[in-house]
Amino acid sequence: MNIRHLDGADPLDCAALARLAEIAVAATSHVSIGALRARHRGGAPAARARQTAMYLAHVAFGLTFTRVGICFGRDRTTVRHACALIEDRRDDPRQEFALTALEASLLALTGSLAAVTHGECRS
Repeated sequence: MNIRHLDGADPLDCAALARLAEIAVAATSHVSIGALRARHRGGAPAARARQTAMYLAHVAFGLTFTRVGICFGRDRTTVRHACALIEDRRDDPRQEFALTALEASLLALTGSLAAVTHGECRS
C-alpha cells in the first residue's frame, strides 16, 4: 500500500498510522501518551507535541484533516490550525531538522512494516 494515498484506506490502518506518529512524538518530546490523548488541551509542551503528531500524520502519511481529527479526537479545523502552526515552526533550522528526521523515520518504519506484512522481508 502506498501510504501517501490513504483516501479509501481502512480506518484502522489510518488510526494505526496516527498512533505511530503519536508514539514517535511522545518518545522524542518526552510527553506522555496520556498527555497527548487528553481531552483537554493540557500545557504548552503537550499541546505542541499533539500538534506535531497531527502534522506528521497529515504530512508523512497523507491522512486528511478530517481523518487525523477523528484519530486524535479533535475537529478538522483544529488539525488544520495545528498543521499551520507546525509548518511555521519549520522556519527554525533546528525544528526543520527534527521534523524532517521524524518524518523520514516514520516513512522508513512504515515501509519496513509493509514489507514484513506482505512477506517481502523473509530470512
